[in-house]
Amino acid sequence: MRQALGIACAVALALTACATSEEPADTTTATVPGHVMNDVPDEIRPERSYLFYLHGQIIEDQGIRPEHPEFGVYEYEAVLAALAEEGFEVISEPRPPRTDGEEYARKVVKQIEGLLSAGLPAERISVVGFSKGGGIAVAVSSLLGNERVSFAFLGTCATRIQDPPRMDLKGRILSIYEASDPVAGSCKELFSESVVAPELEELEIRLGGGHGAFYRPAPEWIDPVVDWVRGSGS
Repeated sequence: MRQALGIACAVALALTACATSEEPADTTTATVPGHVMNDVPDEIRPERSYLFYLHGQIIEDQGIRPEHPEFGVYEYEAVLAALAEEGFEVISEPRPPRTDGEEYARKVVKQIEGLLSAGLPAERISVVGFSKGGGIAVAVSSLLGNERVSFAFLGTCATRIQDPPRMDLKGRILSIYEASDPVAGSCKELFSESVVAPELEELEIRLGGGHGAFYRPAPEWIDPVVDWVRGSGS
């Protein structure tokens, strides 16, 4: 097994024939930015939403700002910052080389169970995974078994996979893939061979850049991920 603004309302008051006017009332609701952390914090704020971001394998191999000869620089920290700017408490850590995906998925499941035990509603928890991280997110979906947690699989399903595993996938699931990606494409085969929760959507984007479309926080994929996660109660 191996993922985004404001409203302004102006009110004018005519008080007399020689009317004086007031400045329009600003009713914009600003998003309060979140934080980026590498583990679940000791203090859980139930009014906030927590998002796990699981990165691609290239960070295991090269560190937090790797460069692929074809796809370019993976701006991992910029991706985390963009998600936090949308109001999420972002939990992500650079995994060590050759991390076992299923073992790491079990770690994430334990972290999520800790959030749930602390009273955080499942609707305020999401898991976003890219590439190998997407495969880990798939495993988390299956192992956790919670239909109210949201998931986004980004560039996750290999284009040349044979006999995809049959899995029991739970949660609100969004899959996004880039049309020009030679590495990963649609997850329809995985979904067709698995038991999948009813809230399932898939989106093809045409940003270009192949697998590197997800290397940077582009609105083409950030916005759909944010909208999907917020739809679950964020």
